[in-house]
Amino acid sequence: MSINQLSALASPLNDQQIDQLKLAAAESSPQQLAWISGYFWGLSQSQSPATAVAPTSNVLAAAKPAGQLTIIYASQTGNAKGVAEALQQQAQAQDIAVKLISAGDFKAKNLTKETHVIIVASTHGEGEAPDDAIELHQFLQSKKAPKLPDLHYAVIGLGDSSYEFFCQTAKDFDQSLAKLGAQPMLERLDCDVDYDAAAAEWQLQVLAKTQQTLSTGEAEVVQLPVGQHQVASTVYNKQHPFSASLSVSQKITGRGSDKDVRHIEIDLEQSGLTYQPGDALGVWFDNDPQLADTILAKLSLDTEASVDVDGVALSLRDALITKYEITASNPQFVTKYAELSGSKKLQKLVADREKLREYSAKTQIIDVLAEKKATLTAPQFIGLLRRLTPRLYSIASSQQEVGEEVHLTVGVVEYQQGDVQRQGGASSFLAQRLEQGGEVKVFVETNNNFKLPADDNTPVIMIGPGTGIAPFRAFVQERDNREANGKNWLFFGDRTFTEDFLYQVEWQKYLKAGVVTRIDVAFSRDQAEKVYVQQRILEQAAQVWLWLQQGAHVYVCGDVTHMAKDVHHALLTVIEQQGNQTPQQAEQYLNELRKTKRYQRDVY
Repeated sequence: MSINQLSALASPLNDQQIDQLKLAAAESSPQQLAWISGYFWGLSQSQSPATAVAPTSNVLAAAKPAGQLTIIYASQTGNAKGVAEALQQQAQAQDIAVKLISAGDFKAKNLTKETHVIIVASTHGEGEAPDDAIELHQFLQSKKAPKLPDLHYAVIGLGDSSYEFFCQTAKDFDQSLAKLGAQPMLERLDCDVDYDAAAAEWQLQVLAKTQQTLSTGEAEVVQLPVGQHQVASTVYNKQHPFSASLSVSQKITGRGSDKDVRHIEIDLEQSGLTYQPGDALGVWFDNDPQLADTILAKLSLDTEASVDVDGVALSLRDALITKYEITASNPQFVTKYAELSGSKKLQKLVADREKLREYSAKTQIIDVLAEKKATLTAPQFIGLLRRLTPRLYSIASSQQEVGEEVHLTVGVVEYQQGDVQRQGGASSFLAQRLEQGGEVKVFVETNNNFKLPADDNTPVIMIGPGTGIAPFRAFVQERDNREANGKNWLFFGDRTFTEDFLYQVEWQKYLKAGVVTRIDVAFSRDQAEKVYVQQRILEQAAQVWLWLQQGAHVYVCGDVTHMAKDVHHALLTVIEQQGNQTPQQAEQYLNELRKTKRYQRDVY
């Protein structure tokens, strides 16, 4: 039964209470609605007819579970941590004794002491566990892992189905625990990029299962201060972003460059938002209205057709602009459209998973629709699309340097498709459709796996070609403001020195001032033979090894598909050759650097 139906049926609520519920529901996300549902369910379970109290009383009856639920999150950028925190809040609302802990802080041998464990895991790189989860991930797959017949567990994974190793870390945890004899409370859920609704529903189910297997003791009376209300502090996050304004959008590539890279400055005044170097800024964006119109014309759909989005009626055009992903394609969309359209080309692609991923990654939705016309209704088309999700950009500023601002380095995604130029949804919004002073909804996504060393005397090696330089601008601003004594070494690469050296003047000033100790650059098209950052690393192998021996932390930011792999192999080669180690020893050395947070990557 929906809230809108309450007033039409017999209800224990008065009209004012119903109106308040309607207002709260309208302003809440699916995840928040699920939390509210769990909260009230917990209260209802704790109040039997004999002990129930009036709404105006200052006493609540709370059940005390005899066991404990431990929620372990394995998070690289913060999404898994966010889901775990929401799960913890729901558990607390249902009076379940709960502990929330990072996989990096959890002692694997203590699994034998646990009775109920839920793991929330993201997947990093090519099926790799997040840095904080490496040790636990390896332990569970090793011969040292104990049998766990008394453990009740559940696993939820976060990932992107466009990638080959979708939710691989969650799958690994699930399989390992099952092999060790642990008892699953609920089937594993593998969440795609638009995970909020699915995760919220799973959380309700898994907590219900947890309640069933936890024994409950006597009710405990909890006193609340008379006349006071518990009000949650307002925090801007993914579900409730801050409406900031664009201050600066400046192109920082030269006129002759074939890339459009923008330096973006966003005003955070009066938001209270804080961030640290290494964090990301989440940006909600609107799709290009012209693209929405083109898609609707291609499908011969009425722009004003009404569609239901989370219980709210919107015109189809408005829904495409504000609620759904209509630029980037994905394997699921291609697969569903192949079936509906009967396109033999698409059906052939669907039969080959690798080719399907490649095609989806480089083909926008508008071009998939062009493969073969299909007759679709508005609800059918909406059903093919993913929900719009915010884009995360590495923050390119230190708050100690810029105050109530945040800076980004945004490369506009654009390429030619026949006679038409295609552009990325978020990057074109920030660079071209958002005017100075225009509103942009943002939030800070904390990344504890990409942070400067606590000791300001520690040397730092930063490897960031292209827009991967963004967080390192923040790093150096921070170290400059902190007057850190540690050495800083930057490896930067792009196409040409004259057109593509991002923030060139700033880096030269930092080098001259001694804030940056050395800079090694690789401009691939300034000579006949292309040169990349990984080659510069190999050329400076002796110095890189010396810095590592001095305790240097290594940071890599940028493209995961090619650059990050090549840099990883270059570092392995340096360790092998300069450290006189076998390939296996070099791999172990680098893994130890990851575990101790001396080798951190922010790759995408």
